Amino acid sequence: MPMKPEEVLRAVAAARGDAICVPTMTTAPAWRKIAPDDLSVTCVGFMGGASSLGLGLALARPERRVIVFDGDGSLLMQLGSLATIGGAAPRNLTHLVFKNGVYHTSGSQEIPGGLAVDFVLMANGAGYRHASVIRDLDDFRRRLPALLTDEGPLLVELHTGLAEETPMTARGGAPFHQQVQALYEKLRAQSSS
Repeated sequence: MPMKPEEVLRAVAAARGDAICVPTMTTAPAWRKIAPDDLSVTCVGFMGGASSLGLGLALARPERRVIVFDGDGSLLMQLGSLATIGGAAPRNLTHLVFKNGVYHTSGSQEIPGGLAVDFVLMANGAGYRHASVIRDLDDFRRRLPALLTDEGPLLVELHTGLAEETPMTARGGAPFHQQVQALYEKLRAQSSS
């Protein structure tokens, strides 16, 4: 039985410390409930942009872990980001790909290649330091501490079911520009302390 995205997010929220998180599409509504008012920028409205946004944050803040909560459909929209991330080699980036084989937010149409798409192979070929598959929540919990501390870029293909809500079914959240401003202010205040 595949993991539930919400279970994965709760595990990350409990272990992440001061990591910056970039949820997208199907992870966004649950993350807003699990970790409200934290160091996150939600990538909704520009499908496929989460990995590039996460790369920018990782390069700008190398002292912090950056965790991208990507979707398989979203990543396929900007697959070239894998090579860009591999080339930039940010040591603090963890790229979690929630793999369910469909574009969940637009009606669960199958993504090109469906569940056969191998993001681990692509990430390794693009130059990620390490890439792996996790199919089980207990395995994820066991490996999570290393995913938050090992040198990146790391990619993990998480075999999950569908999220309970999507951005299309669960409205809410601050506009992107307000999220970016809030994150900037929080990081600046923490740097001043």
